[in-house]
Amino acid sequence: MRKAFSNLSALLLLVSTILAGCSSNQTSSDAERKEEATKNVKQEITLNALSEPPSLDPALATDTTSGWVIDHLFEGLYTKNKKGEPVLGAASDVKVSDDGKTYTFTIREDAKWSDGDPVTAQDFEYAWKRVLNPETGSAFAFYMYYIKGAEEYNKGKASVDEVGVKALDDKTLQVQLDAPLSYFDKLLTMWTFYPVKKSLVESNKKWAAEAEGYVSNGAYKLTSWKHNSEVVIGKNEHYWNKDEINMEKVTWKMVNDATTYYQMYKTGELDLIQTLPTDVIAQEKDSEEFKIVPYFGTYMFMFNVEKEPFNNPKIRCAFAMAINRKAIVNNITKSGETPAYAFVPYGVNTPDGDFRKVGGTYFKENAKEAKKLLQEGMKEEGWNKLPEVTLMYNTAENNKKVAEAVQEMIKNTLGVKIKLANQEWKTYLETTAQSNFQMARMGWIGIFVDPTVILDYYLGDSPNNRTKWVNGKFDNLMAQAKVEQDETKRFQLLHEAEKVLMADMPFMPVYFYSQNYLTSKKFKGIVYPINRYPDVRWAKKIAD
Repeated sequence: MRKAFSNLSALLLLVSTILAGCSSNQTSSDAERKEEATKNVKQEITLNALSEPPSLDPALATDTTSGWVIDHLFEGLYTKNKKGEPVLGAASDVKVSDDGKTYTFTIREDAKWSDGDPVTAQDFEYAWKRVLNPETGSAFAFYMYYIKGAEEYNKGKASVDEVGVKALDDKTLQVQLDAPLSYFDKLLTMWTFYPVKKSLVESNKKWAAEAEGYVSNGAYKLTSWKHNSEVVIGKNEHYWNKDEINMEKVTWKMVNDATTYYQMYKTGELDLIQTLPTDVIAQEKDSEEFKIVPYFGTYMFMFNVEKEPFNNPKIRCAFAMAINRKAIVNNITKSGETPAYAFVPYGVNTPDGDFRKVGGTYFKENAKEAKKLLQEGMKEEGWNKLPEVTLMYNTAENNKKVAEAVQEMIKNTLGVKIKLANQEWKTYLETTAQSNFQMARMGWIGIFVDPTVILDYYLGDSPNNRTKWVNGKFDNLMAQAKVEQDETKRFQLLHEAEKVLMADMPFMPVYFYSQNYLTSKKFKGIVYPINRYPDVRWAKKIAD
């Protein structure tokens, strides 16, 4: 009986092994067939930019929409890998001096522009000094203030020759900093530091206005730009690392209505969409195509501190305390956003723990206290009636819903009726840049994960600071933090700076971002950074 059982066991084992082998071969065969079929699939993807990119000039772009396209067209000395880490890009080597203040970059021998010409160290020197040139009017020039002489030149107090950026020869670029900067490699992945082709820009001031004549040095080249309709880029055959780039063609449509672009996704006209209509999130949440990722930024309403009634800090604080942030993120945005009672989002690791957790909150929602502050502020200004208030936002369904909710909350809590106004993104940026508003929606995303790049927004001389708020103590603390080499002390200074900012409240934070996406199952390899829109350089469309 025992022998019969043994024979039976051996037979079953043999059969199961054979079956398992058949299954494995079948699976392998299916995978091979699918891989072979994928080779014949056109590597094209269609995204949605929502609106027209305001500028595709790296020196002038200030928004995430423009940055999304530019990041695919250009490459800096450093670029980001699939993990979001800075790695050498257009540079093949870098040497740093013992004091940490001098960087010497070697430009790749095979780094070329999309027209086939070589990328030179002179192109980088020209591009950076162009950003700093006061006549260029770059709103992001202050990101270069770490460079020796950069701030002085940008503010007209020094000559361009005093800027610490110099091409030693065609392939060697030397950069001198005022002080060591631990995150300089991360900073250089920002589009403001991308090169531009010197001969092209000098010969054509409108070089970045159309696809024709546009030249870039990254994974892609600009092939078509139908304004307010679509932007199309194609793989750059001259890119030094082209063999690692899977996606051959990327198209950005410009559809701002959430219901419309959601339907376009459902019918296959769009392969990926972000910021879903709030009324479909519940039904999509369990879909394998749905994704929520952290997004290192803050959604807020800016106050113009030179326009009534927001010239009074108590009234600014009253408005900030009068809304219900949990109701907004739970009932309107619905994508895992976190109510914000400070400016710097969660996600920054410090020696003492998460920066936001250590810093805590700076105020609480309190209807009774909000009413009291409003009355005190009005009394200080001698007002029996609050001046009329208009809240502006850029056109988008979710922005409209949040603005309407804030409008209702302010009315119910403070008894103040506010008007709403909206503009398309490009016009809106121009309007707010001129500080032509009382209260306006804005989002600020960190170019990398550090409190500095968030808090920089409210520097007194930052062109991005549309509120007219200037505080010398805040600016001084930020300046100290930028040269502090002890990380613990650096974060302490940044906490102090945020405290000063939140005491004056030139804005009301609403929530810390997260981002939701729907992505077609036909694609793999898309990267979702926490401070950029998706990177599709390594994306691959697979066979059905």
